Amino acid sequence: MFDLPRRLTAEALGTAMLVATVVGSGIMADRLSVDMAVSLLGNTLPTGAILVVLITLLGPISGAHFNPAVTMVFALRREIDVRSALFYLAAQFAGGVAGTILAHAMFDLPLLQVSTTIRTGPGQWLAEVVATFGLVLTILAGIRFRSEAIPWLVGLYITAAYWFTASTSFANPAVALARSLTDTFAGIRPDDLAGFILAEIVGALVALLLAGWLLVETKPLTQPLAHMKGAE
Repeated sequence: MFDLPRRLTAEALGTAMLVATVVGSGIMADRLSVDMAVSLLGNTLPTGAILVVLITLLGPISGAHFNPAVTMVFALRREIDVRSALFYLAAQFAGGVAGTILAHAMFDLPLLQVSTTIRTGPGQWLAEVVATFGLVLTILAGIRFRSEAIPWLVGLYITAAYWFTASTSFANPAVALARSLTDTFAGIRPDDLAGFILAEIVGALVALLLAGWLLVETKPLTQPLAHMKGAE
């Protein structure tokens, strides 16, 4: 078990690197192509890839949450205490903001920005419910059945969810906040944050409830006839 300062550092570093990848790859993709589909693909593949790397390397230290919705779920499952969970949230949000600033610095852009990209409406909110539901269910089922495969499961899920959700799968309140601070390809207008974050929380809670039932094996019924035969 790593102590709390090391775990918090891992959470902040992991979230920062994740956001720097999301924002940075979005900037690069947008610069290299005028085709929106090609730009989205250029944003998708690095995000999935960096998740595999970060979860593999930092998971043994902090659990590699990098996501307040995931930390909330583990706190409700009593797998992390409330005090540590609150520190995790602070580290994730701070790391996310730092990741956006780092991406801007690498591309010689103004460090502090406010996004003007509109992402709102019932379809977008439903997409975030679905995206976060799928992410949390992937994590919980992965822990239950194939814990060693979680880095790949999460990376592949997010890669897919970029394309099958209308919102391009933020699925992470810290990432959503960080992306509101970049007026680039990956941005989201601050006015739209509340709807996204609420949808992400709802999706995570629904996944937690379903996993609590779906992943529990039922015990086989005893065979009363066998007991009766033994008593004869």
